[in-house]
Amino acid sequence: MSGESGLRNPPAAVRGIGAAALAVEGLVLLLAIVPLRVLGNARGTTGTVVVVTLAVACFVLAGMMRRSWVWIAGTVLQVVLFVTGFFVHLALSVAGVVFGLTWWYVLHVRRTVLGPRPD
Repeated sequence: MSGESGLRNPPAAVRGIGAAALAVEGLVLLLAIVPLRVLGNARGTTGTVVVVTLAVACFVLAGMMRRSWVWIAGTVLQVVLFVTGFFVHLALSVAGVVFGLTWWYVLHVRRTVLGPRPD
């Protein structure tokens, strides 16, 4: 199943890049907790719970990349992260833009490698 991409297993490679993007996003969100609290206005414990919840969602989705609906859920997660920034701390909206663009690129790679998918 080599196809035109030159990869031995293109679907697995695409799932890998999607999982890696989500895992890095989750790690960055966890690492952002302390700076958000130091900067203040991060809504205290509620903000921390929201950020941890988003990070856990990233890790769960990264582990479920074999399911076709995860690509849509990952896109929704990027929008949720962006919107959360307006309620918790503006820095999360900036992270939402950065990871939204990263996710867009991952979807572009997926479309380039696998072609248009009906799922």
